[in-house]
Amino acid sequence: MAKEVTSRSENYSQWYNDLVVKADLAEQSAVRGCMVIKPYGYAIWEKMQHELDKMFKETGHVNAYFPLFIPKSFFSREAEHVAGFAKECAVVTHHRLMNDPNGKGVVVDPDAKLEEELIVRPTSETIIWSTYKNWITSWRDLPILCNQWANVVRWEMRTRLFLRTAEFLWQEGHTAHATAQEAIEETNRMVNVYADFARNVMALPVIVGHKSPNERFAGALDTLTIEAMMQDGKALQAGTSHFLGQNFAKSFDVTYTNKEGKQEYVWATSWGVSTRLMGALIMSHGDDNGLVLPPKLAPIQVVMVPIFKTEEEHNAILDKMYEIKKELEAAGHSVKVDDRDTLRPGFKFAEWELKGVPVRVAIGPRDLANGTVELARRDTLTKESAPMEGLSARIDALLEDIQKNIYEKAATYRAANIRKVDTWEEFKTEIQKGGFLLCHWDGTPETEQAIKDETKATIRCIPEDTVVCEEEGKCIYSGKPSSRRVVFAISY
Repeated sequence: MAKEVTSRSENYSQWYNDLVVKADLAEQSAVRGCMVIKPYGYAIWEKMQHELDKMFKETGHVNAYFPLFIPKSFFSREAEHVAGFAKECAVVTHHRLMNDPNGKGVVVDPDAKLEEELIVRPTSETIIWSTYKNWITSWRDLPILCNQWANVVRWEMRTRLFLRTAEFLWQEGHTAHATAQEAIEETNRMVNVYADFARNVMALPVIVGHKSPNERFAGALDTLTIEAMMQDGKALQAGTSHFLGQNFAKSFDVTYTNKEGKQEYVWATSWGVSTRLMGALIMSHGDDNGLVLPPKLAPIQVVMVPIFKTEEEHNAILDKMYEIKKELEAAGHSVKVDDRDTLRPGFKFAEWELKGVPVRVAIGPRDLANGTVELARRDTLTKESAPMEGLSARIDALLEDIQKNIYEKAATYRAANIRKVDTWEEFKTEIQKGGFLLCHWDGTPETEQAIKDETKATIRCIPEDTVVCEEEGKCIYSGKPSSRRVVFAISY
């Protein structure tokens, strides 16, 4: 089954595409640029949702839902915001179809033109801030800490499953605060929630930092990001958190009466992650045999495969497997017994390897007689024999070790592909090799754009890690003074 997946060394891009389809995660839909997320892929997304939702609620946030459609006039109120999304917007102009008078199916009813066009949300700041105006009158109404799980549409011409599609799933948090300091603290809090989730749930090492002005979210005063490195050395922006200042409050006239009785504009943040995290999960951990899933996100943590020749052996082994399954589920693990009797064990092994199940348990007649099982780890592809007695504790430890090992492997790869570069000639050579380059930059958008035009590399972030990056130097491109290094990479 793994032979159906192109190897990473042969063609990394094709390997990714093959894996998404062959592992039953997603497929292209009948709508150009959109995807169908299949049940196994959606089960992984549901686990991401569950973990993130719990983390949001632990920090005081609540879920709400806002309309899919946004009046076009709302986008005209914040000039920088509309400029950032104008080329990606899908627009609804009519509200009715009719039978074609010429008998050629249905056509748009010309008499059903909307008085004002509606934008299918590319993001929800405008519709939410028009709503917050109705919710906020005094300092007692603040802060508002809302999140919504939703879909958005950004009309991408070049799409790729999970990484860039015209419609995708995400969450977007939108908060309102009485002071700038509270909003800045919220922006930092949420980017660190994302970093915690990436590192401890996805087993994905990330760098936390600020976006350069050229790369900020449209309408934000500051954007914080988590940046991850994929196995081909390219960067992937895995989540962002934005300090919006008072831009949207002023655009929608959202004010509050402070404790001194004076009117002030509210301060705002927004933050989000999307199904792009699925792409990050695949590209950061997968191998030539398929997916490698961290146990905390695996829909099936343990799969059990019986090996038998006779009906009697089959029944006895399955009885034992369901007994073990019950014990493992009581310990909080998700378990599947693959009792399909039309497939050979070797085919099942390959299928579950492809789907990235962390632990495989195989039991044959000899194992049953000896009171043992064969345990196989997906991350290292190693096997061991283990006694059935105390198996739950052994699998507990194994899953914990697999989670840790997957992270350490990704962190080791990233560490080996972060390099300091000090000259333009060296930069042009090194950037083609992939990885993160720590370089001095003069802080100007003109220099940043020139570097992008010549090499396709962008500033992924200005890291918060001052120990590594704060040092005097000269910009690699202009030669002007620089007080710190930033992270350059070619990105998805």
